[in-house]
Order: sequence, then structure tokens, then C-alpha cells
Amino acid sequence: MIVGEMKTSIDNLWMRFHSGGVTNPMDVIKQITYLMFIKRLDEIQTAKEKKALRLNQPIDFPIFDQTDEQQELRWSRFKNLDAQSMFDLVRTRVFDFIKELGGKDTTFARYMQNAYLAIPTPLVLEQVVAMISELEMSDQDTKGDVYEYMLSKIASSGDNGQFRTPRHIAKMMAELMCPQLDDTICDPACGTAGFLVAASEYIKTYYDATVFTKEFSEYYSKEMFHGCEFDEMMIGIAAMNLMLHGVEQPDLYDKSSLDEDYAVADRYSLVLANPPFKGSLDSNTIAKSLSSVLKTKKTELLFLALILRILKVGGRCASIVPDGVLFGADKAAKGIRQIIVDEHKLEAVISMPSGVFKPYAGVSTAILIFTKTNSGGTDNVWFYDMRSDGFTLNDKRTPIEENDIPDILSRYSDLEAERSRTRTDQSFLVPVSEIREQGYDLSINKYKEVVYEAKKYDSPSVILDRLSVLDSNISALTAELSALIKKGGADE
Repeated sequence: MIVGEMKTSIDNLWMRFHSGGVTNPMDVIKQITYLMFIKRLDEIQTAKEKKALRLNQPIDFPIFDQTDEQQELRWSRFKNLDAQSMFDLVRTRVFDFIKELGGKDTTFARYMQNAYLAIPTPLVLEQVVAMISELEMSDQDTKGDVYEYMLSKIASSGDNGQFRTPRHIAKMMAELMCPQLDDTICDPACGTAGFLVAASEYIKTYYDATVFTKEFSEYYSKEMFHGCEFDEMMIGIAAMNLMLHGVEQPDLYDKSSLDEDYAVADRYSLVLANPPFKGSLDSNTIAKSLSSVLKTKKTELLFLALILRILKVGGRCASIVPDGVLFGADKAAKGIRQIIVDEHKLEAVISMPSGVFKPYAGVSTAILIFTKTNSGGTDNVWFYDMRSDGFTLNDKRTPIEENDIPDILSRYSDLEAERSRTRTDQSFLVPVSEIREQGYDLSINKYKEVVYEAKKYDSPSVILDRLSVLDSNISALTAELSALIKKGGADE
């Protein structure tokens, strides 16, 4: 989370854009993102150069070649220019460079084709570049949290679904699903690509660097990661975010994945998602392959049907859903739960506290984990009652010691040991037969047993005796006060 000095720095940067004439919050985010991306390219190049010098080898996949023409485009070079020279260079050559980074026909170039510098004057650009230069964002967690904090400044972000899943939640979901080297990974509502980045980071963290052969690097860069996002600005950020993680040509679809035009089916082996769950769609825009399964306009239900469609048999999914999906009594909500339980394999329901998505929204959510089988397979479903994610559950989201995430990861990795847990514990298994008996209700409260502490009270006669004593004391004090008042009147 962004706190303290970093928060103040971002606030000051935001205000400098406003005072400089860039007042639309989305435009501010877009411009800050472009400039942070340009700065990060230079940082990555510097790291590559240091590594090459240390190993006495050529630079591995350089971003900038060694010509003066490209070296001038580096942040560390142009930040020291006078305001007008910097303005002229960045507005033209630097933005032309990032729009064609990796080649003119790449996925990245397609989604960056409309990128431009909207900062109106050389002085404002000079000041903004100086402020961004002071931000230390080489750490991926910090960079993601900066995006999150900036998005929180948009009053409508929680209403239109354009808010980022907290980094630590996306990371937890990636670790729960353990991406494999041969996975094809998709987020059908990818936003800024937080889940895809979390999956890419998992692979770099948990696999030895030797797996990045020429063949796998090509697969990782071009075929492993897939995302859909209808918002033009968000998909541009997603492209930048993925490219910074070595995913140079991700498969990004710049329309709603619920549309008829998105005809993908039986393709992906892993889906990580937090689909939008506010509002409903025009029935005419919903793909027939989805509306034929569910008669609903609710996006949170349609996305579950979509996920089942795009997964290949054996494909796994971890998706965030609002609590209403777990227990909704309408035909569509119950229908999609029944499909997942009876026709596929539901493995886990992790209930999250309502403050996880603050300050954007206070809705209670859960994570559904399931595998597409087309032949059933649900036996025992693991339920976990997450009470803390390591942060306070108010708008400030301050770090705290209480954190259930390590326990969730540990217990999910050994579900056999959960058989000994009881319904009074924080996690437990529920047989599928009981879930069917309960009308496919997946809310943890339906199965959790609450132990109430027995309270002992004194007998009525003892309580009456105490009240009598209190009454006597009150009468005595009242008489004493009355006497003092009368004496005071006589003295006057």
C-alpha cells in the first residue's frame, strides 16, 4: 500500500498536473503511466548494461541500441536537458520510440498507437520529470501499488469496475494455482494486467532461470499470456505492464469478452480473474453461447459461464466473485453454481472480508477455485474464512500483523490434512452431497458452526436485592442533596 512519503509524492505530482492544465483524472493517470514507463525502460537498460559488464558479455536484448540517436531517448539523458529541448524531444522522438517498441506490427505497438504527450508546456514537463525522477519504483510491488493509489483517486473507479485487484491478493491467487511452464494463461477482464503479471512473476520466482531457454522465452513472450479489456486506456497500461515483464507480444483483445465477436472456446489451461460485477448488459450484446447457458444480464454470472467456455478440459480457474453469486436464489445464480458443482470440479471457496477492495468498494467477495472437466468430479469442497489479509479493513488499509494468506496457501497445498478439521475451525471440507442438499448454496455461513460461550447470570432474587440496595443508596443521596440545597437557601 502507498503510505507516507511515497503517498505525498504522488499527491504532489497529481496536483502539479492539475495546476499545469491536465485536469481529467484519467488523462493524468495516462500521462503519469507513460512517463513512468519511459523511466522504467531506462532503469531496465541500465540493469542489463551492468550485468553485461559484470559478465563481460554483450547486452542481452537491449532496449536502446548504442547509437547517439537512441541514447538521447533515455530518461537519464533527457531529464538533464533544458525545459524546451526536453519538451521537443519527449513530445516527438521519445513517444515515437515507445509506440514502435519491439516492432511496428507488435501487439504493444497496436495498443500504444494513440499515445501522446498531453502536458501543455515545457515548464510543466520539466517539473513533472523531476518529480518522477525522485520516485523509487524499481520494486514491482511499489509500482503496482502506485497504479492502485492513482486509480483510487478517480471517484467513479469503484462504480465502473476500473479498479485494480490488490497486488497481494493477485499474488496469493497465482500461488494457489501454481502456473506451469506449459500453461496458457488468460484473464478475460484483465484491466491493467495485474493477474497476468502475478502469474509471470510466479514463474520467474519459483522456476530456475535455466528454464528460460530460447524456445521457452519465445513462448513466454508471445503465447503464454492472454487478456481481454474493453477500456482503451486500461489495455494500454496492460500492454506496458506486460512488456516490462518480458511479455513483449501478449494476446490482448480490446473489446468485451462477453461480446459475440469473442469466439474463443476450449483454449486456456489457467484463468485468473476478477471480473466486473456491477450492473447488467444489454441482452443484444451478449454472446449467444453464453445467453444459451444462462438467461441473465448480470456480468458476474456471465463471466463464470465465459470462463467455463474458454477453458480447455482440465483447465483450472481462480476467480473472485461477489458474495451474492454464492447464495443468490434466482435461477441464473443457482444454475451456474449447479453447473460448476455437478458438471465440473469445484475445489475451494475462500471467503474474503468486505474491506479487501477498499477504498474502491466495500462489497464482500470470495474466490472460487474449480477445474473444467465436463464430467463432474466435485467430492469435498474446501471452505476458508479469511478474516484478515494483512491490512486494516478500512479505507486507509494500513499494514497489520494479522494475515491469513500464509495459512491459506499452506492449508490449500495439503487438503488431505483438512479432513480432520471441524466446522468450528477457520477452514474445513464439506461433502458435495451436503452442498446439493442445501440447494447449491456456497456461502461459508451455511456450513460453519458457531460456538457460543455459555453465560451464567445470577438468580432473579439476587439481582433484585442488588437493585434494592442501589435504590436505597440513591434515596439517601437524594435526601442529602436536598438538605444541602435547603441549607444553602437559608444561608442566603
